[in-house]
Amino acid sequence: MNRAFMFSISFVTIVLGMMLGVQFRTTSSAGDNVVPRDREQELALEKKNLVEDLYKLQVEISELSTKLEQAGIGQREADEALERELDKIKRFAGLSPVSGPGVELVVKSRMEKAGLGAADVPIIADEQLLKMVNELYSAGSEAVAINGQRITAISEIRLAGNHINVNGTPLSAPYHISAIGDASALKSRLELRGSLVDILRESGISIEIEGKEEVAIPAYMGELYFEHAKPVKEKI
Repeated sequence: MNRAFMFSISFVTIVLGMMLGVQFRTTSSAGDNVVPRDREQELALEKKNLVEDLYKLQVEISELSTKLEQAGIGQREADEALERELDKIKRFAGLSPVSGPGVELVVKSRMEKAGLGAADVPIIADEQLLKMVNELYSAGSEAVAINGQRITAISEIRLAGNHINVNGTPLSAPYHISAIGDASALKSRLELRGSLVDILRESGISIEIEGKEEVAIPAYMGELYFEHAKPVKEKI
């Protein structure tokens, strides 16, 4: 049931209509000629059948037109549902920018002398930043970024010399950590006595936490590739 098929039916309907008109004119043009009774009845029956066929085709065209319209609406709804699902997956994967209420942390790490001739190293370690991110996710964060680097399932937070690499990008203090979620719940969870924030503060690291109505977090901009992992086909 496509447009070409609809056109074909419409064409046949027009032809039948023309045939009906010709049939009517032919019968009328007989005029004063004497038409056998049986032939007159035959022409009347043919005319009746043509009218019925024409009506049936018109009804079928109307029904097909309605079905085509409904199919078009159904396809649009399916496309929109697919688009919504794709958008949700991209947000969960960190591949699209997001915004919403949440918290912003500013972690100011002081530098510690590593020894004569050695470079100074930050007091806060990569694993402490990683624990901070885990704490935020555990408290209900839906998206997290450090200095504009979106944290994803494949993000690394690793010490490299006197800075920390996140997504392969070297970052230095102060570390600005953004998280989207329930601002009040996140702030309360982070500031619990004995929490990671509390421990780091006691060690001399400055951590400021501010709840915000709007926090913007960018998308992950690194490359995504899978060399060994392959999708598992579901058994039907």
